[in-house]
Amino acid sequence: MNGRQNSRKDLVALAVVAILGAAQPVLGFHDGGVARCSGCHVMHDTSQGLVVAVGPSGEPGLLVGETASDVCLQCHASQYGEVLGANPLLPPVERGGGNFIFLVEENLNDAVDGATNVIPGETGGHNLVAPGHGLAADARLSFSPGGSFPAAEMGCTSCHDPHGNANFRHLYGAGPVQGGLAFFSSPAPDAEGIALGGAGESDGRHTAYRRGMSDWCGNCHGRYHDDVLTPAVPGGGDPLEHPSDEVLGLETRDRYNAYNGDDDPAGGTVATAYLAAVPFEDPASTTSTTFGAGGGSRVMCLTCHRAHATSSPAALRWDFRVSLLAADGLVSGSYAIPSPYAGTSQGTLCAKCHAAGAAGVAGAPGSALPR
Repeated sequence: MNGRQNSRKDLVALAVVAILGAAQPVLGFHDGGVARCSGCHVMHDTSQGLVVAVGPSGEPGLLVGETASDVCLQCHASQYGEVLGANPLLPPVERGGGNFIFLVEENLNDAVDGATNVIPGETGGHNLVAPGHGLAADARLSFSPGGSFPAAEMGCTSCHDPHGNANFRHLYGAGPVQGGLAFFSSPAPDAEGIALGGAGESDGRHTAYRRGMSDWCGNCHGRYHDDVLTPAVPGGGDPLEHPSDEVLGLETRDRYNAYNGDDDPAGGTVATAYLAAVPFEDPASTTSTTFGAGGGSRVMCLTCHRAHATSSPAALRWDFRVSLLAADGLVSGSYAIPSPYAGTSQGTLCAKCHAAGAAGVAGAPGSALPR
């Protein structure tokens, strides 16, 4: 058993337990001008007359935590989104973004070589630098794939404005971020999320993605799936090429709307075709719509990925390294991402958009699975 991962799990569990009673209400918390400054900052090194124990990182801003992400997680780890569970095998309910607890899993590889070819949990998403919560920078990557954002600076405030704005989930708009560390050329996406408390994500309760998600991801990752960035593999096709931010073609729309799982691949109806596990963008989307894809629907980065982390490499929404979803977690011992369909014969969710045997679909000739 990996000692580093065990220690990270222990730190995460201790940190989450410690903040269960310490998190404070966030109604109006981030609203600039009326925000509750003392929730994140201290005056000099005291709060309410007591010396505040701030970590040794030297993080600027008179923060009450070791890093900005540690401060965010004081409220958002176990409440208000629950983005960092205490146990990767028993994660909180899913509310759309994924969960950072999967970053401390020991192995995510459920392919036939999974026992000997370990894929560590840190491959499962965005690695926050939050040492107070047992999370560290990505040890494999120095910069964001497809871009130049430094992995050593990755945190909650790389994407979210801690002082609040009018954008979806307080995501940054175009302009400088993190004190000029990076510059975003694309604005925040048009989207609407579900409440950060209460019931989790479902096909009738989900984030409404309307426009601009892929462009926003591209602020750090560029046009990651473009041909120019991923030259073809001789005889095997391009392992990363997949349309993003493109209108769904008629054949794909018809497939999405008719598909109701491998046991009923053509029995669905457009009125109930929406699958929260395989979302798409649409200008008319609402958080409660169940309608399938239409003429304005688009594939996006978050059709296949979640924003934070998952129990699959590359923050994928399902495990691309297994043929049947029921096999997820069996080899690795990792959390098995729930299948949205009943039955043990359900294959990859690529089938929601692609017929079996299509190029790039798991198990099809020429397909290349993420590592």
